[in-house]
Amino acid sequence: MQGAGTLTRRAALLGFAAAVAGCGAPARQPGNSFVAGQGAAGQADKIAALEREILALGPGVSPQEAATVARIAVEEPLVWARLWGAVDVPLIHNIQVNSGRKPRGLCKDWADDLEARLRQEGLATLDLHRAIANADTLLIEHSTVIVSPAGAAMTEGLVLDPWRLGQGRLWYGRVTEDPKYRWVPRAEVFAMKRRQKRRRALRDGV
Repeated sequence: MQGAGTLTRRAALLGFAAAVAGCGAPARQPGNSFVAGQGAAGQADKIAALEREILALGPGVSPQEAATVARIAVEEPLVWARLWGAVDVPLIHNIQVNSGRKPRGLCKDWADDLEARLRQEGLATLDLHRAIANADTLLIEHSTVIVSPAGAAMTEGLVLDPWRLGQGRLWYGRVTEDPKYRWVPRAEVFAMKRRQKRRRALRDGV
């Protein structure tokens, strides 16, 4: 049986890890993600499942674009995980990045690279959005990419989150059904931070 001191130390370590990690703690439940095996067959199943979810976003979504986005979103983060040495759980890997032991792999890195890669495809029937969670709470911010039908609000889309499950394994699910995060458009978060900065400057007489 563990003593109270051991439990307290463990809780403190976990709290410290979350505080310095740089992204919100990952969900315990995978939500709508299809957590398949790590082999080629498992990846193919996950790609097919995500492709169906993207097609279900609306009748105007191109089957070819849905297939392309699904393949890239599932396969490419696994390549980045190998390049970045992302072999640990997300919060531990974040600490390694922040301490200079690993080159990349914060939630923002995954979101930046996934958005950039998908934009190379010149999507016509799908839009990409950037969103941030926890910007207005005491929790650590988390960043992601969202895919929606062209012209639709991001709330009508799917979260594509390669950070949450660790090791580049994609979590995906409807924005409005995310069990862990309440997503806000990145532009709104940036505007809020600019207002806060101006208020601080006025308060401090800068």
